[in-house]
Amino acid sequence: MSDSSSDLPDKPGPFASISESGETSAARYYKPRKPGRSGWWRVIRWLVIVCFLGGMATGIGGSVYYNGKALTFDMKELKRVPQRTLVFDRNGERMGHVSGHGENRLVIPASEVSEYFIEALLAREDSRFYDHDGVDYRGLARAVVANFKAGGMEQGASTLTMQLARNTFGMREKSLNRKFMEVALAKRIERKFTKEEILGFYMNRVYFGSGLYGIERASQGYFMKPASELSPGEGAMLAGVIRGPSLLNPFRSIQSAKDIRDEVLARLVTEGTITEAQSTEAKNETITLRPPDKRLATGSYVLQSIFDLIEGFKERSDFSDEDIQRGGLKIYTTIDATMQATAEKALDGHLTKIEKQPGFKHPARSSHKKGQATKYLQGSVISIDNTNGAIRAVVGGRNFGESSFNRAFQSARQVGSTFKPFVYAVGFDRGGLLPGTYVSDDALRIDMGGGAPIWAPKNSDGTFQGLQPAAIGLIKSRNTMSVRVGQIAGLENVRSLASTLQLGELPKSPVAFLGAFETSNYSLTSAYSVLAAKGAKMIPYMIERIELPNGDTIQQHQVTGITVFPESVAYITSEIMGETMDNGTGSGARRLGYKAPAYGKTGTTNDYVDAWFVGFTDKITTGVWVGLDQPKTIMNRGYGSTLALPVWTEVMKAAETAGFPGEKIQAPEGTQARLLCRECGLNASNRTKQERVYQMNLPNDLRPRSTCRGHGLGIFSRNNGQPMNGQDPSGFPPNQGPQSDEGIGKALRGLGRFIFGGGR
Repeated sequence: MSDSSSDLPDKPGPFASISESGETSAARYYKPRKPGRSGWWRVIRWLVIVCFLGGMATGIGGSVYYNGKALTFDMKELKRVPQRTLVFDRNGERMGHVSGHGENRLVIPASEVSEYFIEALLAREDSRFYDHDGVDYRGLARAVVANFKAGGMEQGASTLTMQLARNTFGMREKSLNRKFMEVALAKRIERKFTKEEILGFYMNRVYFGSGLYGIERASQGYFMKPASELSPGEGAMLAGVIRGPSLLNPFRSIQSAKDIRDEVLARLVTEGTITEAQSTEAKNETITLRPPDKRLATGSYVLQSIFDLIEGFKERSDFSDEDIQRGGLKIYTTIDATMQATAEKALDGHLTKIEKQPGFKHPARSSHKKGQATKYLQGSVISIDNTNGAIRAVVGGRNFGESSFNRAFQSARQVGSTFKPFVYAVGFDRGGLLPGTYVSDDALRIDMGGGAPIWAPKNSDGTFQGLQPAAIGLIKSRNTMSVRVGQIAGLENVRSLASTLQLGELPKSPVAFLGAFETSNYSLTSAYSVLAAKGAKMIPYMIERIELPNGDTIQQHQVTGITVFPESVAYITSEIMGETMDNGTGSGARRLGYKAPAYGKTGTTNDYVDAWFVGFTDKITTGVWVGLDQPKTIMNRGYGSTLALPVWTEVMKAAETAGFPGEKIQAPEGTQARLLCRECGLNASNRTKQERVYQMNLPNDLRPRSTCRGHGLGIFSRNNGQPMNGQDPSGFPPNQGPQSDEGIGKALRGLGRFIFGGGR
């Protein structure tokens, strides 16, 4: 026996025993303990047990609750495609539906879809689809770990079945409650339907961008082939589009679509579904997309416009992809059905008559062949409510089925003389000009500088009429007078107004005064409505409100506008344009039977390439453009008064029938009859030659502050618009009129550069 016993305590207790390690039980018993440790461990142990049992109870209770709630959902919804998104006119009458919102799909079984797409879809969205019961717990754990490491939401854990539940039953809120409900519904779906049925439900419901819903419609829409014939590259591309249909679809960006295709192919390689060589082969496939002129359209210019606007709302996050995908929206527009139908009929009917005239040498619409570009005479019409900016009619061409290109919005054409009213308005507002003040209509030569040829604008009748009241320049559309008025107004002032009216950027040249720039019918008509709206630009709109299927409004238009120029300027400019309708280039409307007070202007560009008429009443402004898509001469003497005005007349007659009767625009408060001098534009006096005195109703804020001094000269002499003998025609030395004479000072400031600048 060893001496190990010497290590034992001297007095072991009666129950002491020796362990194999040589330690007695008494030694173990007397080993010191940390104070209070046993009490805390008991508390912690009980807390763990309570939390565990509580968690189990909560989990069981929650499971029972959500599973029970899932039983209240109608599983038949999975087999129903969303209802159409309907479009209504301003009176609540149904106009049609927006294609691609609700039912722009062809429902097919999963067995009729290419395996390449199905494999790509599952690799991208749910690689364990055939192994789980609706919830992929392994994928969930993987996502939790990945998100924890990333410090944010890098991966989702929704299975394809959970996505189907969310999309079918419109669960849009981002909350744990929604996620638990998705789980319960996914489990119920998996119990009720086979995997192939679930896969079919999903593929027929999902949105692929560009108004295409369901795999069959997407395949035909993008690649012009059935879904059964999708190639590996095409299948991977469509599978990738699903997570970002608005931004990733190939019509929007083919490069983005290829990038997402490559990501999906890489995922397929990782999953072992395809090899690297097969992935490379798929990346090298030639992608052939449906040509732009053959892409699916929505049936009319109005419905296509509504579709485009909704896409814009979605990009601004006014409502979600899911709102669009579910369909069933009700879109209430500003369109008046009577005016719309008349505009469509009048445009095509009148241009058909033009095509039959002897001098017309272009192909007629009757010779057009389906699938070809439209080479026949085209046009556009747009009508805007002056009180609020509501668009009452829009026609983008003669036949939407033959060309979906909307010329009212998308085509920029030279505006010609239709721009002149704004040049005169600036002259009245900023140049001190009045409608009765003399302006020279004599020949004009302007040095354009930079070695450019001298510019010598001509009048359409080839004549020059000498001194004429400024208003005649607008009523008779005299080019030489209009250029001089533009110089009075100031080129930069005119360009600034055009920018405010959103007409585009004008050239930094006097040619701008004659409309030598391009803009759309929509922009020009909107600008004209400012004159009718007392100088305020109301922002045009076409959608009044949008409602969800349950009646909730998710979009409501708010009328907005800005003041562009004073009511007085809008009034006197409109009064002149009223004379244009009665005695000028717009008088054809009277001969065609339109009798209501109206105001307007024709426009004909060089070589008769574009023909315009834009005019308004106090309530409605309508613009009509006629021309060929590839700009060229329409016909000899193809004036706006001949080609566009008759269409305008029919639309404005329909406006009266629709409840928009034209009435005379009322003068601003404080307008009074005044005697004025045509020579200097000041108040007439006893020194004014009687043949130079005229009377007009003039708004108070435009009345001259000074009186005529009997100088006897017009603003412009007959010497190419330059002052005689170097003297200011008002009788004062250049730029040195009486400083206290505000009226003369304002006029001279506006006229100075032109009068004393050698006509430049």
